[in-house]
Amino acid sequence: MSVKVNCLNPIAECGLEMLTDQYEITDNLDQAQAILVRSAVMHDLDLPESLLAVARAGAGVNNIPLEKCADKGIVVFNTPGANANGVKELVIASMLLAARDITGGIQWCKDNKGDENIAKSAEKAKKAFAGTEIKGKKLGIIGLGAIGVLVANAANRLGMDVYGCDPYLSVEHALNMSRDVTMVKTNEDLFEMCDYLTVHVPLLDSTKGMFNKDAFDKMKDGVVLLNFSRDTLVNEEDLKAALESGKVGKYVVDFPNPTTVNLPNTIVTPHLGASTQESEDNCAKMAVSEIREFIENGNIKNSVNYPNVDAGVCTTDGRIAIAHKNVPNMLTRFTALFAKDNVNIENMVNKSRGDYAYTILDICSDSTDVVVKELEAMDGVIRVRVIK
Repeated sequence: MSVKVNCLNPIAECGLEMLTDQYEITDNLDQAQAILVRSAVMHDLDLPESLLAVARAGAGVNNIPLEKCADKGIVVFNTPGANANGVKELVIASMLLAARDITGGIQWCKDNKGDENIAKSAEKAKKAFAGTEIKGKKLGIIGLGAIGVLVANAANRLGMDVYGCDPYLSVEHALNMSRDVTMVKTNEDLFEMCDYLTVHVPLLDSTKGMFNKDAFDKMKDGVVLLNFSRDTLVNEEDLKAALESGKVGKYVVDFPNPTTVNLPNTIVTPHLGASTQESEDNCAKMAVSEIREFIENGNIKNSVNYPNVDAGVCTTDGRIAIAHKNVPNMLTRFTALFAKDNVNIENMVNKSRGDYAYTILDICSDSTDVVVKELEAMDGVIRVRVIK
């Protein structure tokens, strides 16, 4: 029987082409074992009992009910890094737009297109659009994930002095970052020295409104702030005051809302960060790859509500994957059950994340309905799936 996949948004064809004959695209959500989604809001959807996984073709998952899915044993994936280059290029472009009044100059040309002597007029008018160069300026990057590291390396090659702050910097991203990037311990260190600040962190309780009056007061006069993460990272009332006073010289944000589109000295783009053909293709291919790896092998990569678990390809007679609560003695109870039924466990991988855990068991016999039902009956077990 084929695995039914529902697309809540249009997904790039290059991704869907990766689905084998084992999969079938369906318009009926009630039949789906997997969902592919981009921006569609899922919070009010009735999720079917058949649903095993949701893959978001993008990084942000605010449109998906993560806790609700976790409680049902539905693994939610995102695609970190797939759109990183597209966002990086827009950040670099935005720094240039903030440094030079390019948009003002373009608008002047449009407004004066009927002037037969426009070339001569432009020589007089252009001083109103003069700016500065970014070479030699100090750029502070808050958050050195996939996007932040690419921005750091590109800005470094453009001659900027680049500083970064990320207490959770991964080994992978550290290895990919230029050695010329200077790490600092706190965001405040960046505020005090940098001419440009760009933020690349997720929206959490700890980051919401992180750019407020206290933060602005610590920044250099005339600092340029770039926000391609989430508009709610910024206290917009405090920002308006900082823009009006000149404390913040320019604000570039990729999230239009009734406040940002009316702020002074602000450049607003309509959420264009990942709006490139390449980004959409990369996200689609990564999302489909995650779904296939989970469905076919039980492995989890890039989940946002369950731990990442990789047991490779099963080489034994059977494999069972169990989503369960992260509580004591679960593994002991699993192994005791298999021992009771004379089933040998050849390999076991278990990881936890907050209140939830995930275990893959490779066994030396076929999985039986009896074993599965006994596992499902255990207190704390959310979902049992026979992979092989």
